Amino acid sequence: MPNELFKIAIDAGHGPETQGKRSPDESLKEFEFNRVVAGYAQERLLKFQGVETIFTHTDDRDVPLMERTNAANDWQADLFVSIHANAYQDDWNEATGIETFVYKSLPTQAVKLATRVQNQLLQLTGRRDRGVKGANFHVLRETEMTAILVECEFMTNVQSCELLKSDGYRQLCAEGIVNGIVEMYGLELKEKSSFTDVSVQHWSYAEIQEVADLGIMNGYTDETFKPSHALTRAEMAVTASRIIHHVKESIRQNTTIP
Repeated sequence: MPNELFKIAIDAGHGPETQGKRSPDESLKEFEFNRVVAGYAQERLLKFQGVETIFTHTDDRDVPLMERTNAANDWQADLFVSIHANAYQDDWNEATGIETFVYKSLPTQAVKLATRVQNQLLQLTGRRDRGVKGANFHVLRETEMTAILVECEFMTNVQSCELLKSDGYRQLCAEGIVNGIVEMYGLELKEKSSFTDVSVQHWSYAEIQEVADLGIMNGYTDETFKPSHALTRAEMAVTASRIIHHVKESIRQNTTIP
């Protein structure tokens, strides 16, 4: 990480009323996808030590591009990440895949980050690789820090559009973007998991940690939890017994005897 404090500007591309930025059947506005992924990305990033974030967009108006880059520059961000859903022409077509852009001069740090983010996204989503590319986009040209722009799939492809509407895919996109940033800058989590195979970013981390803290379910002697491991009937009996004991104890402690 370049500084003790690492400042990340998150940009949900376009705005709620930007003309044309929607699927051919108008069932999906691009900004709706962008803003949700941006929110998930922020939630994940704030779990890491020293990370601060700002949004350069708002939900109630289309923020001009210059206002977005000025906000990031004035804040002296270390990193600018713009999140988008792609489109090809105006009608449904066969274009698919994920691509990540940097400024056309191909700045070294931006290319390194874009490559990591692209690889993480492909690994998590299994989508087609359209590569890391250079472009003269305003948010890449006018930002004074490392900047990337991610296109997470095509709104103009019927199957891809359905993916873009799904919450699961949006979470995967946020996870891929954050994983690439973490890998690039060596960010460290604020909170450590009790188990070596359950990261703080795991979808059920909070629940696993809670049952462990309460003594309802323990890990294994090798410090793993094995979150995908099936319970035996004996393990289920032990877990159920501990739940019953916990409930009885909670009732006993909270019951006032007249």
